[in-house]
Parts: sequence; structure tokens; C-alpha cells
Amino acid sequence: MFALRHLRLQGRAKPYLPYAAAAATTTVKHMPAVPARVHIGLHTHASDCRKQRLLMLQEHMASWRLHQRTTTTLSESSGPESKAPYKSSILQELAAATKPYAQLMRIDRPIGTYLLFWPCGWSIALSADAGCWPDFTMLALFATGALIMRGAGCTINDMWDKDIDAKVERTRTRPLASGQITQLDAIVFLSAQLSLGLLVLVQLNWQSILLGASSLGLVITYPLMKRVTYWPQLVLGMCFNWGALLGWCATQGSVNLDACLPLYLSGVCWTIVYDTIYAHQDKLDDLQIGVKSTALRFGENTKAWLSGFTAAMLAGLSAAGYACDQTLPYYAAVGVVGAHLVQQIYSLNIDNPSDCAKKFISNHQVGLILFLGIVLGTLLKSEDNKKQRKASTAAATTPAYVPLPQSQPDVIS
Repeated sequence: MFALRHLRLQGRAKPYLPYAAAAATTTVKHMPAVPARVHIGLHTHASDCRKQRLLMLQEHMASWRLHQRTTTTLSESSGPESKAPYKSSILQELAAATKPYAQLMRIDRPIGTYLLFWPCGWSIALSADAGCWPDFTMLALFATGALIMRGAGCTINDMWDKDIDAKVERTRTRPLASGQITQLDAIVFLSAQLSLGLLVLVQLNWQSILLGASSLGLVITYPLMKRVTYWPQLVLGMCFNWGALLGWCATQGSVNLDACLPLYLSGVCWTIVYDTIYAHQDKLDDLQIGVKSTALRFGENTKAWLSGFTAAMLAGLSAAGYACDQTLPYYAAVGVVGAHLVQQIYSLNIDNPSDCAKKFISNHQVGLILFLGIVLGTLLKSEDNKKQRKASTAAATTPAYVPLPQSQPDVIS
């Protein structure tokens, strides 16, 4: 039965030209779909299929890289080079000695800092009193912390993945993988980053210090997850959205689980969406070297899976808004976020690394839209709502008054 199904699916596979020939006959600049005969075996454990599948993937990768080199040469000879989605001039302005360290913490790719900051910003804005702006001091502290800790996370990731990165086309030029800096250099640099992160953390209340420190285990172990599970994006989501809990705790002194838990779970679902898109850039290399990801787990069903996680994210955001008595601008922003993600998913070409990169980067807009919706929704909360909330808080903390029995005067007979 498997053989018949294999042949039927193989017969429906779209033919694809050898890339060297395609470079001279077409202007296509993305990787054509991996043939169906390759996708069939992704989750099949039959050992007799693995060697054949790996050989086909190696052929596919080699042809694609030849095509990339050929089209790059043609574009350079006929016009200016097109800019990659991650192109940045920041590194060019730095001294040569500092460039590897700036590249190690991805200073030239701020999208990771944005994605780490937005759950913090959402939580801080949601915790603001009705009719009030979010705490700008807290926003500045968390933005600084996001920059530092995202860089520390990248350093830890590259230290774990040095040998893997050297085998992946997209990551082989990273400082550790390419030998620009040593493992000892990275450890010293990481120590400096964590020290700065601690300096930011101690500006918060003690509850937040404990909560923030408890996330370090996730930061350290996340890079290992891709070796043992097809769900490393889930662990990344748990790590990257810790700020949804920490932001509220920093402003209020405790975590309101009614609001923070659905917000946190929404952020986890969001991370699975955007990092699965990101992981599709490296899926062929990952499959060859044995690295796991949700991109490989979902395969051709990626859009269906991402649609499910998007629906869960929107449900969680609605629950968080309800718990915070949010108003129309908030729910309008949730609707716009949903439309943005639907457009991302259904226009996504999972076999085009450039398109995957652009879709991944566009998630910065998702975070910004929701943040603005929270701020506007909080500002428009009615004054009565604000008074009612304060009254209910006072009633919960003030003990009920019980009148003492009055003594009766003595009656003199």
C-alpha cells in the first residue's frame, strides 16, 4: 500500500528543471517546491527510504546552490545587487575588532529584539490604570533588557550550535562557526552581557527579579531542543514571551493570571507561527544534519498548522482583553493582527527562503499594532470603570465593620 501511495504521489509531483539550466532560461529567484517524492518520507520511519530521500535532498540542495551562485553572478553583471531582507549597514560603521561581537549578538538584525520586547510592552500597557498611559520608565527598561538578553541568547545559541552552523549555508559565516572568535572569547562576552542584563533586572521589584531570573534556564536549554524534539519553537515561545508575565509583575508587584496567562499563551502561539516560517529557510540543511523543527514536523501542512495557532492566539488575546476590561480599539487591533497573520500565512511560499525571511520580519508590525491597540483601549476606558475597579479593590482589602454591642445603663431601683 505504501509503495502504491508513494508512486501515485510521485506521479503528481510537479516537474522541476535542473537549476543550472533554469538560471539561463528563467528569472525565478526562489527555490522551487521540493518534489513530492521528497516530502513523502519526512515522517516515514522505514529505513529503506532514508538513504534515497537523503540523496534526493542533497541533489536538490546542490542544484539550488548552483542556481543561487549563477543568478548572483548574472545580477552583479547586469545591475546593482538586490538587498537581502536582513541587509544592514550597522556593521560597516563599526571597528574591525568589534564587528564579530556585534554580529554575534545580531546587532545588525534588530527583529529579534523587537519580537522579544513586544510581549513585555503588551503586558506593561495592559497593566496601566484606566485612562492612563503605560509606564514609560518600565518600557525603556524592558527595551534595554530585550536588546541585551536577545544578544545573550544569540551568543548562547551560537556557542551550542557552532558545529551545526558551519554546515548550514545561511549560518556558516557566523563568528563562531567561521572561526572569527573563539569559544573562550564568546564566554567572556556572554559574561559581560549577562552582567548588564542583571544590572537592568535589579532595577525592578524583588518579585520581578525572581521571576526574571527563573527564565534563564529556558534561555540556556532552548538551543538543545532542536536536537531532541520537533517542537523547539514551543520552547522558544515559552522563553521569548516571559515578558508577558514579567511586565505586569514589574508594574503591579504580582502577576494577574486572569490577564497574563492568556496573554502569555497567545505569545507562545505567535512565536510558533513566526519561527516556523523562519525555520523553513533551513529545512533542507536541517534534515540532512539531523536538526529538528516545526517546519519539518508540519511539512506540507504548515499553513493549516499555522492557521490553528493563529486562531488560538486571537482567542487568547480576546480573553486577556476581557480580563482587563479592554475597549473597542483593543479588539479592533486584535482583528487587524488576525488579518495580518492570515495574509502572511496564505501568501507564504515555504520553499522560498527570501519570502520566508520577509514574512518573518513583518511580525514586528504585528507586535506594534497590538501594542498601539492596548494603549488606545486603555486610554478610552471610562472614568467610571476606573473608579469601580478602585472601589472593588478597596472593598477586597478593607475588613468589614462590625459594630460592638452597646452596654445598657444600670437601672437603679
